[in-house]
Amino acid sequence: MKRIILSALLCVFAMQCVLAQGKQPVSVLYVGGSPELDVVGGVEVDSATLARSAQARMASFAKFLKSRFRKVKVIDAKEYLPSMSDAYDVTVFDGRPRPIRPEVREFDAQGRITKYEPVAYLPDDFDRAAFCIANASEDIGRSIGTKCDWFCLCLDADALGWKKDHPIFQGPFKVKIQPEMKPTPPMAFEYAEMDGYTLPAETEMWTVQTKSYTTDRSYRIGMVSRPEGFLDSPEAEVISSGACAKSIDAVAIGRHGNFFHWGFSASPDYLTEAGKAALANAIVYISKFSGQHIIARKLDETIATRKSVDRSKFSASRKAWQESNEAHRRFYQSVDSVKKVALAKQEQGQELDATEKIYLSMDSRQPKEPTYAEYMKQRFPALYHVFGDDATEYQRYFDKNRDWFHPTAEGYDLDIDEDVRTLGIANNDKHLLDSCITMLEKGVEPELATRVLHRYTLCRFAAPAEWRDWYDTYRDKLFFTEAGGWLWLVDTQDRSVPGNDYSVLKAAGQDEAKKPALAQDTDEKNPVALSMDVETLADGSRELVVRMKVHTGYHTYAQVSEEDPFLPTELEFSLPEGCKLEGDLITPAFTQLGATKTTIYTGDCLFRQKISGTGKGEVKCTVSYQCCDNSICFPPAKKTLTAQL
Repeated sequence: MKRIILSALLCVFAMQCVLAQGKQPVSVLYVGGSPELDVVGGVEVDSATLARSAQARMASFAKFLKSRFRKVKVIDAKEYLPSMSDAYDVTVFDGRPRPIRPEVREFDAQGRITKYEPVAYLPDDFDRAAFCIANASEDIGRSIGTKCDWFCLCLDADALGWKKDHPIFQGPFKVKIQPEMKPTPPMAFEYAEMDGYTLPAETEMWTVQTKSYTTDRSYRIGMVSRPEGFLDSPEAEVISSGACAKSIDAVAIGRHGNFFHWGFSASPDYLTEAGKAALANAIVYISKFSGQHIIARKLDETIATRKSVDRSKFSASRKAWQESNEAHRRFYQSVDSVKKVALAKQEQGQELDATEKIYLSMDSRQPKEPTYAEYMKQRFPALYHVFGDDATEYQRYFDKNRDWFHPTAEGYDLDIDEDVRTLGIANNDKHLLDSCITMLEKGVEPELATRVLHRYTLCRFAAPAEWRDWYDTYRDKLFFTEAGGWLWLVDTQDRSVPGNDYSVLKAAGQDEAKKPALAQDTDEKNPVALSMDVETLADGSRELVVRMKVHTGYHTYAQVSEEDPFLPTELEFSLPEGCKLEGDLITPAFTQLGATKTTIYTGDCLFRQKISGTGKGEVKCTVSYQCCDNSICFPPAKKTLTAQL
């Protein structure tokens, strides 16, 4: 009885403390409708239970927010319109609204995605303060390009690595954190090894919520965002990490522009007192950023950062190969173990859970373990053609070329930017822009300079003087973002300043989607695929577009020096009467081969030739080329392509 009375007195005292601090003059719109329960990972919950859970969660947030803020409105996400946020200082997103723009997925003849646009719930220029709970950060912010992306839906109940002097831990509501040492999350050690640092066996943590999905499998799971590149733009900050199945620095609490990521999943009913106070303070904090916007937009969630170089370097080591084989052995042993338990339960007539059903359908026989050479050929097919199973050469390759890496079109991977390596200036060095602008001013390799400036900025100026004026004006405000697209952007909230408009990439992406379709893809026996289309340009003129796709690890030749015996790639056009070639053939970017002046084409290449006249009929293009890898060459080849005008 005494314990009950004491507990009641403590609750009254806590409420009095909140009231004493006063309701904050911040207006809050809560957009709810998501359940407290987990509906992923094989957990089965009926619709009626989910509906009751969603209502209880909304009621919990309504009670909590109204006790801390003077003006609060609670609505179901289905009722939300972006314009509603204009009447409030902060919008708390805890549910998924109706889309304002549907998802777009377009595929080629081989079933590969050629165009993708995520579903949008907010307009691209949304600048109101947004507070996103758990995976709402991904749902709401993906189309806009926030860095609060879905690294892992695996955040548990504890925070770690928090910035103790950050405003959300200082007030206006008192945050009384009681830290304790706990075992470092197991998966953090694996990431630490790849990234080249060590972790202690225990880490200081504090409990944010009383519910844990590891002990209550039906409870909602929190979300962490990728730390790589999160801090490479001035309008982003990491406030806290959390116990999860990813790296020790995965972002559990952070801000990108006017979007605040609160990765923990619990409603106020299941937050600790410190968790409640920090959440309320975070809402007050993000209200200060209403009217601002994000500058560096992470429009490609799969984009690789330079951190990938370190991880690729580790993956290319013999140690990584050995650990990969050991991990596969442990995996198949665990499959076998779970299957035995599931089979025993099945024989006894017991019901199997979702995980046991999945494991029961799996083959527990471990395939033959790959040799280091087989492992490298699968992991790094292009580099394997050069370095084979020489582990030292892979390490030297990543170290030597660190300054020149740039993401591939496929995402996640990096490749060397030969243009930048030719110039000898790192792509994250501001002098690269200055050097390229000087080249334009002097007329030195203007095509190369323009390619680099277009690749690393969002500017598309026509004259060298315009480039120089932009650079000199904003030189001190320029910053380089990898997560935002490996671009030099301007640190400003002024949308009229040139250099931050991502729509130029969308236009370029639309042009890229117009590439001629290939009848078949490339492989090691057929390393070159060719096709041609006629494209009508915006001004009504016509252009012949020839596509040459070269298989990974192979190349064709652009120019061949007198010292080498190879044959260059040549295109010969035959036009119907009434048409003629206009200007020179525009060739794709090429790279240097070895120490000679021979240059090569690799990857997916486009040749463009403008034509004039009103003639109609069949146009032909005969492509002559020779394809080689680093050890053998195919005989010279000639193929004739046709298209209709």
